Amino acid sequence: MITMKDIIRDGHPTLRKVAKEVELPPTEEDRAILKSMLEFIINSQDEEIAKKYNLRPGIGLAAPQINISKRMIAIHLEDEKGKLHSYALFNPKIVSHSVEKTYLPGGEGCLSVDEVIPGIVPRYARVTVKAYDIDGNELKLRLKGLPSIAIQHEIDHLNGIMFYDHINKEDPFKPVENSFPLEV
Repeated sequence: MITMKDIIRDGHPTLRKVAKEVELPPTEEDRAILKSMLEFIINSQDEEIAKKYNLRPGIGLAAPQINISKRMIAIHLEDEKGKLHSYALFNPKIVSHSVEKTYLPGGEGCLSVDEVIPGIVPRYARVTVKAYDIDGNELKLRLKGLPSIAIQHEIDHLNGIMFYDHINKEDPFKPVENSFPLEV
């Protein structure tokens, strides 16, 4: 079981590397890692389990955050309509996105970043992502709202990008052109 002690923190070199593609079909080892990543996210959202194991709640996790430089992410969250988005993905890639951007008014957080870093993190309002599921089957996801923001955050981890890299250094809350705040 993955716990907070398995999650590497800001400043660790693996977080700035571009992760390697996962060879398909995925090995049993890669499938087991990806399953445990999704299990961590689900557990972190369960108050009792989170308290027992001292887990910080999260909605997504990328393999580089557990010091595995491979293109694997897990996401588990509900969108604004209450629909569950639970994904364990190999080699996710954004294949198209909206011109329009969105952002979380309260900023973003990250399990690898212990302090709060305030500011607007602009993200595409809508994305289409191609990836492979836990069994190596190709799938295409069309996401908007919080699921879209979450998957972009995790894919950034695969490319060595941290959420705060997107924040305007001179004026962290400067409105971003052609964007709107996402109310969650």
